[in-house]
Amino acid sequence: MSVNQANFNYYLPAELIAAAPSNPRDSCRLITLNRHTGSINQTYFYKLIDQLTENDVLVLNQSKVFPARIFGKKETGGRIELLLLRSLSDFTWTAISKPGARIDTQLIFPRNLKGKVVSRTVSTGEIDIEFNQNKNELLKTLHAIGHTPLPPYISSKEPEADLRRNYQTVFATDVGSAAAPTAGLHFTQKLLKKIKSKGIQLEYLTLHVGLGTFQPLRQENITNKKLHLEYYEIAPDVLARLNQAKSAGKRIIAVGTTSARALESASTDQGVLIRGTSATDIFIFPPYKFKFVDSLITNFHLPESSLLMLVSAFVSFPNTVFQYNDFLTSSIGQVYLKAIESKYLFFSFGDACWIY
Repeated sequence: MSVNQANFNYYLPAELIAAAPSNPRDSCRLITLNRHTGSINQTYFYKLIDQLTENDVLVLNQSKVFPARIFGKKETGGRIELLLLRSLSDFTWTAISKPGARIDTQLIFPRNLKGKVVSRTVSTGEIDIEFNQNKNELLKTLHAIGHTPLPPYISSKEPEADLRRNYQTVFATDVGSAAAPTAGLHFTQKLLKKIKSKGIQLEYLTLHVGLGTFQPLRQENITNKKLHLEYYEIAPDVLARLNQAKSAGKRIIAVGTTSARALESASTDQGVLIRGTSATDIFIFPPYKFKFVDSLITNFHLPESSLLMLVSAFVSFPNTVFQYNDFLTSSIGQVYLKAIESKYLFFSFGDACWIY
């Protein structure tokens, strides 16, 4: 099947875009889909624990969002906004800028932070910037002058301190994401404690969320069937426990598309994790065969996005008996229509979906 974005579309009323997370987070609504029967049910996220057993393994992305958006000016006086995406070396970062910046452009920011554009990729809009502060110094500066990199569809007047707390999972530890792994936002420490007490296995990996969250698919992605690079790490002991759980027949539940991308990228065709640390540009769309992930907890995704394509692949052949033709006639499309009819909230701060 070729990638046709028009086959992954739906209409969402603007009032259903969530502007803030539920309070408490696990009080959000949860719609569930049995991908093998098409059965749909509605509940609340905190009741997830009632449907989990000791045969389940939850895999969560512990990447931590940093205040990656900064405002400054060019040496010529024009204003510039940067979204830092990833560190390339101790002094060099990849970013996207508004407006675009040419090679050798000098950039000036508060706290004596300065940078120089050293390379530019026209097709993606990415630029590489060499700063006058090393990574540790820059992260400290960002803590003082940076802003939470909220997605463009969220307009919030919340204080920066509140945004940093709200747009972060309660289990985040590894700094490096330019966007939150949003499926994890629904978990509270209380819910995680209950899950662990029930004997359900919890495992953590890291995938630093990058450019794909902010930019639509490009023709280059569709032609090459590859996405932007994202870096992931699965610690050796976690890798071993996950392989043991898989071989024992436990159900591997990826919390979020980022966890799913990391697990699928690390797995062989035989369903064995072997690549613990790597970069992935995997582009999952129908009819991709999932190798390691058995179940997926996720948010509602933007029309025509790579993430919508991933969940569409998960519910269709060869992972189920259902052939994928277009989104609205698929089982996950029916979930989205039911969620819209029931006034669920969508996207980063919205309600959740569990596909099993």
